[in-house]
Amino acid sequence: MFDTLSDRLSATFKNLRGKGRLSEADIDATAREIRIALLEADVALPVVRAFIANVKERARGVEVSQALNPAQQVVKIVNEELVAILGGETRRLRFAKTAPTVIMLAGLQGAGKTTLAGKLGLWLKGQGHSPLLVACDLQRPNAVNQLSVVAERAGVAVYAPEPGNGVGDPVQVAKDSIEFAKAKVHDIVIVDTAGRLGIDQELMQQAADIRDAVSPDEILFVVDAMIGQDAVNTAEAFRDGVGFDGVVLSKLDGDARGGAALSIAHVTGKQVMFASNGEKLEDFDAFHPDRMASRILDMGDLLTLIEQAEKTFSQEEAAKMASKLQSSKGGKDFTLDDFLAQMEQVRKMGSISKLLGMLPGMGQIKDQINNIDERDIDRTAAIIKSMTPKERAEPTLINGSRRARIAKGSGVEVSAVKSLVERFFEARKMMSKMAQGGGMPGMPGMPGMGGGPGRQKKQAKQAKGKRKSGNPMKRKAEEAAAAERREQAAQGGALGLPAQDGKNFELPDEFKKFM
Repeated sequence: MFDTLSDRLSATFKNLRGKGRLSEADIDATAREIRIALLEADVALPVVRAFIANVKERARGVEVSQALNPAQQVVKIVNEELVAILGGETRRLRFAKTAPTVIMLAGLQGAGKTTLAGKLGLWLKGQGHSPLLVACDLQRPNAVNQLSVVAERAGVAVYAPEPGNGVGDPVQVAKDSIEFAKAKVHDIVIVDTAGRLGIDQELMQQAADIRDAVSPDEILFVVDAMIGQDAVNTAEAFRDGVGFDGVVLSKLDGDARGGAALSIAHVTGKQVMFASNGEKLEDFDAFHPDRMASRILDMGDLLTLIEQAEKTFSQEEAAKMASKLQSSKGGKDFTLDDFLAQMEQVRKMGSISKLLGMLPGMGQIKDQINNIDERDIDRTAAIIKSMTPKERAEPTLINGSRRARIAKGSGVEVSAVKSLVERFFEARKMMSKMAQGGGMPGMPGMPGMGGGPGRQKKQAKQAKGKRKSGNPMKRKAEEAAAAERREQAAQGGALGLPAQDGKNFELPDEFKKFM
């Protein structure tokens, strides 16, 4: 969603590199480019004006003029201002002192409230809570059924006493759900309310009645990040009509301009708390302004990547794999079964292109990242699973006939099987060398990057040539011996044969038989 904005900002900062100091003209030109980038990203005009004013003021100040690298200092200022308009610090959920904590979802129809209720339920379940989803959207056709299906997929409980489709009283359902949650010992109640196509006064009143009936600890306004400027207008109307405590951005993985996300927190004064960035129930997490700013400026989001890895990877399994790679056998204990297990754990973390997108500087190759075929992992898994247990443990056994059988079993070419096995051996060798502290192989002369100091010294020694003695008498004797050898070489021919002139030169008899 922020690709266009990232590209424009990266191009702007590139023009500043290499400048020892920034002139007034440089600051104005940079501010103008940033303003255009934000407006093209559909950021609200008041937000753009405030943002540019702050950046220009700080760029003209002491912190840039006295900086060793003014360009990097400007990037730092823009990053900090982006964090500020995105809400500053991460906003956490407030939990009630006595259970259950009531969370009410509100927003326009089509914003994704019902799906988001399931995502939030799954996220809270992962935090150790026992959430209950409540179906109070009794207007939209099949809304109750949809919530039940989503709850089942998320593995959380649902309270849906009314069939919906225009039947039932949502306010009464909301009231009864609190008693139901207490009886069934659910510590969190998530109330899914009816959406509206626009600012509908009747449904707005219904949302206000539900709010009064259950006294929610948190009212979350769900907004579609793809609707642009209208998101800000709708958020203001909801703030005045029903009120809300935080914002949830849905469809953040879309390709529309993401200015709404950059505008809502600043305009409404309410922070973005959660973001949904995919269709799966797992594609949901707390919104961190500092991490989002880093992504926009192509600085990556390593903290989120580490958190996802910690959720997916077992510490015990990781230690086991490391010990195999560090073994005295040079990593030969690391088998194709281990490789498959590691690959499946990486796959659980999500899309490979999304994971790579969290690394710093990946914006420069985003076209290649977006073109990654996720099915390659499935093909690799199919090849490994078509091998026998013995072949996976000892890939050196895989000969021509075995490759043909494996290729037939996995539906690939024989060359694909051969390529996989060869790449596995290379990867195992490299990982083993790195695990044993050798660094990256094939890169001598760089500390910690393979080769080691011993190899470096050896290369240096070879380049020095013959040394001369430091003793003057000994050095004189060596020079005299060298002069005598040169004189003998001038008197004698090649290969130690007697010197002859070019006219009468003849090969010795023992060489003539080879001619």
